[in-house]
Amino acid sequence: MLIIHGTLITFGVEPRIISDGALRIDGGTIAQLGTSAELAAQWPDEEVLDARGQLVMPGNICAHTHFYSAFARGMALPGEPPRNFVEILEKLWWRLDKALTLDDVRFSALACLVDAIRSGTTCLIDHHASPNAIDGSLDAISGAAKQAGVRVSCAYEVSDRDGPERARAGIAENVRFIRQQQQRPDPLIGASFGLHASFTLSNATLRACTDAARQAGSGFHVHVAEDKTDQTDCLQKYELRVVERFEQTGVLGPQTIAAHCIHLDAYEMAMLRETRTKVTHQPRSNMNNAVGTQRSLELLNRGICLGLGNDGFSNDMFAEMKAAYLLHKQANGDPRVMGADQVMQLAVANNAQIARLFWQPPLGELSPGAGADIILLDYVPFTPLTVGNLPWHIIFGVNGAHVATTICAGNVLMKDRVLLTLDEAEIAAEAREHARSLWERI
Repeated sequence: MLIIHGTLITFGVEPRIISDGALRIDGGTIAQLGTSAELAAQWPDEEVLDARGQLVMPGNICAHTHFYSAFARGMALPGEPPRNFVEILEKLWWRLDKALTLDDVRFSALACLVDAIRSGTTCLIDHHASPNAIDGSLDAISGAAKQAGVRVSCAYEVSDRDGPERARAGIAENVRFIRQQQQRPDPLIGASFGLHASFTLSNATLRACTDAARQAGSGFHVHVAEDKTDQTDCLQKYELRVVERFEQTGVLGPQTIAAHCIHLDAYEMAMLRETRTKVTHQPRSNMNNAVGTQRSLELLNRGICLGLGNDGFSNDMFAEMKAAYLLHKQANGDPRVMGADQVMQLAVANNAQIARLFWQPPLGELSPGAGADIILLDYVPFTPLTVGNLPWHIIFGVNGAHVATTICAGNVLMKDRVLLTLDEAEIAAEAREHARSLWERI
């Protein structure tokens, strides 16, 4: 297929803006870039998608999300509202995840994937929990991803909070799914070994997880120091800080994703750098839970690969970019902090680096050989658009509602805002019934 008459935003090592640009897709990758006249003349018989002047960009990547949280939207909690992070877990998330069935897991994922396609997010790294529906839960999520046509990496967050039997079941689900993906790889699906957090993992369970992951050849996906209580618990129980504990037990490393990393000291940041552990930032969730502000610029300045996730908020990653841009200015009392170019480093270049843990074709760029994950946006700039000011156009001008067409691995998932792989109305109707039943059980 040829995409012609677009304004190509390439990103990548040498970003370009190609006016009246075109690209050719061959299978699941981008084969060629050029002008519309050049490529149309070279490939006269190719199927054509006319961008009609729209922006043509790489699909967005979400480096940390929770599909299972979808049915919390609008749910009322009885009693006093949670006063802190631990109470949010106990009163909301640990009640919701215990009530999930495998069908709930599937429709939570499908609902999130409708949102992702509509807002131009083509690649998501999920972190799942459903203590009473563990076996097969990652198949339910990956099945929804394959139905949608979106790239998704799956992991089950192992925890001791529901007893040793469920901890063992979580380990087994991770290992089973990782082995399954190794033996029968699907180009859309990734696999990692999920852990909840230090404060819900005993030494014995942590050792069992690291042994199992080592044998499976997998890294980890884990929450790290999201709240002060994580550090307090670790210091009281083990006389170690969270990152120290994870370093000593073999959790850290270049294949591991550490989400949040808010309450760290300089020594822990140095450990993350030395082990080449990937870190993710979730500004909307952190503000919502009032857990603090990640020291993102310190992490970046230390050379740590810091990406951007959404922690289960909407899958409009343009909204997450805007939150990252604003949060750090407010938190630091300094309008110079976290420029739009630095936000793009997190959301595009670093997220693409994190995605390479699971997918071989480069993502997050339009270049020959890159994955054909592409979005077309109805954004008409009323000021000059250049490579230099593009990040500020994205922060101040672009949002998910501008996305008109979404393509992943060369397959068109939405064209002119019409979903082609998912029936949004049917999924929403089914999801509402599942959510109503879930709320009653909770």
